[in-house]
Amino acid sequence: MFRLFKFTKPYTPMIIFVLIFVFLQTLGDLYLPTLMSDIINKGVMQGDNGKIVQIGGFMLLVAGGGALCAIIASYLSSKVAVGLGTILRSKVFERVESYSLHEVDKFGTATLITRSTNDINQVQMVLIMILRMMISAPMMAIGGIIMALREDKSLTWVLAIAIPVLAGVIALIASRMIPLFRRIQGKIDRINLVLREKLVGIRVIRAFNTVEHEAKRFEEANVDLTENYIKVNKIMAFMMPCIMLVMNFTSLAVLWFGGIFISKGSMDLGALSAFTQYAMQIMFSMLMLSLMFIMVPRAQAAAVRINEVLETLPGITDNENIKNTFSMKGFVEFKGVTFTYQGAEQPALRDISFSAQPGEVTAIIGSTGSGKSTLINLIPRFYDVDSGNILIDGVDVREMSQETLRAKIGFVPQKAVLFSGTISENIRFGNTQVSDDDIRHAADVAQATEFIETVDGGFEHEIAQGGTNVSGGQKQRLSIARALVRKPEVYVFDDSFSALDFKTDARLRAALKHEIAEATVIIVAQRVGTVRDADRIIVLNEGKISGIGTHKELLETNQVYQEIVSSQLSEEEIA
Repeated sequence: MFRLFKFTKPYTPMIIFVLIFVFLQTLGDLYLPTLMSDIINKGVMQGDNGKIVQIGGFMLLVAGGGALCAIIASYLSSKVAVGLGTILRSKVFERVESYSLHEVDKFGTATLITRSTNDINQVQMVLIMILRMMISAPMMAIGGIIMALREDKSLTWVLAIAIPVLAGVIALIASRMIPLFRRIQGKIDRINLVLREKLVGIRVIRAFNTVEHEAKRFEEANVDLTENYIKVNKIMAFMMPCIMLVMNFTSLAVLWFGGIFISKGSMDLGALSAFTQYAMQIMFSMLMLSLMFIMVPRAQAAAVRINEVLETLPGITDNENIKNTFSMKGFVEFKGVTFTYQGAEQPALRDISFSAQPGEVTAIIGSTGSGKSTLINLIPRFYDVDSGNILIDGVDVREMSQETLRAKIGFVPQKAVLFSGTISENIRFGNTQVSDDDIRHAADVAQATEFIETVDGGFEHEIAQGGTNVSGGQKQRLSIARALVRKPEVYVFDDSFSALDFKTDARLRAALKHEIAEATVIIVAQRVGTVRDADRIIVLNEGKISGIGTHKELLETNQVYQEIVSSQLSEEEIA
């Protein structure tokens, strides 16, 4: 956990001031019982009202100064802790943003959200406790013992018994709580995962009438987390009465034996009053230390999870000697590419070789699971190949910067993703520099203007989070418009026409022909009608290229393609 505190460097002057004010506050707290003893001995016992007013006024001044120091220390420590939280969230976000899809898959979305929010909050809370108690609690305990010995040595045996007993109680309780705190973070991950799946898949859940089943899943995760919290709170509830019992017995013993010493004349009333307060201060400092020792392990568990994210380096990084000069424009070539997902027994793609040129449409078709989307994801380098090369404009994608590579590509993913904001903002996401006319033109080509003009506000219509207030076909058309305004060298359409009706699909492809005539176009599709006019059709089967050719050539020579065509078209349509 303390490794994370290196991010508090910008707040070093503030931390120094916090420690100074905490130190001054603790000094004041330690001095107050001595002043109370002086009031009793020099004022009350001797009937000197002047001394009572004089020492009492000084006490008020010390108490006021201590309160002011406490307020300033609390304010500054809160600023430092919140500042650390801000830095950590930024660092975690930046690191996750740099991850390849492999690292994102490895962690999972639910745990990354928990680590960015709940775990960082735990570290924030403990930093405040450390800044406030790291000096005050030990200093209060040690200073209280010294001051108590200064007041009277004969009663210190009470503290010699009480302190080890209190320490033993705290150690016993902490040993039971720490494992539970460590478990809780995993339980929070689980409940986030179930809740996220429920919210994302709400349509499927209702369509298949599995609301009760999902409610049961959430209930199980919720009850599991609740039971762990209940166990922790039971132990916490047991801790406070135990500590108060020890403290009260200590106070009782001090008063009992102090009364005996006063009656014998070996101790005065002021010393007894001061000794009692010092005993309570020592007990409370032990209590503060116990809370710190209980909370630190929980924050430590959270810090380990945060460090895992920060220390996991992205698997895909830019080469030290990047090549950003190109002799060609828009050329894509696969040379003997093989790729395997981590943990998979068999490669998803094997020995893939083909080329795509500007002004041509290269279509990829195949059965479900044949590797079409995997192949597409290798072009913008979402994953790195195991062997072989992917060249764009004659340069291996691993030798150019990721920014340059992706600037060359207009990517429309299989699952259309929209962001909260206006329709115009979603299209402009592809290129922030485009004009309103360019946005309208891209929407026209993508056949999106028709439905945009029917909604309230037109291009300023608000899209809900995840695009839940538009249909699947509308999402796809807006995603295509977003890629068009980018005006890239290479267009990649990953099954981006599947939600469109045949009429809209035909109109869209006809409009696209003129718009992307000088670019390289790679289309993944399930429909034969979408790919039949392509210059080159690549047929994938079980991760391998089964055939490459035009629609007519493949119909005559490729059995896999023949099966796909016959499953979709009638004999008259094929003829």
